Amino acid sequence: MNYHDFITIEPGKRGGKPCVRGLRITVYDVLDYLAAGMTPEQIMTEFDYLTLDDIRACLAYAADRERHQLVQGA
Repeated sequence: MNYHDFITIEPGKRGGKPCVRGLRITVYDVLDYLAAGMTPEQIMTEFDYLTLDDIRACLAYAADRERHQLVQGA
C-alpha cells in the first residue's frame, strides 16, 4: 500500500501531525483506537468518513516510520 495517497502533513492542521486525507483525524488517533481494542469496522462506524484503506494507510505509515527509525539508529 502506498500510504502517501492517504496521509497528509499540513503545518497548520493538528500541529503538523500526519492526518488522514487532510481531515482532522491523525494517524495517531487511529492507531490509539486500534491499540485500545477497536476493530477497523468499529472505527469506520464511529467515523463514517474513514475507509478500510485509510486505516491500512495509518498502519503502513507507522510501519514505515518504525523502519526508518531502526535504520537511523543502527
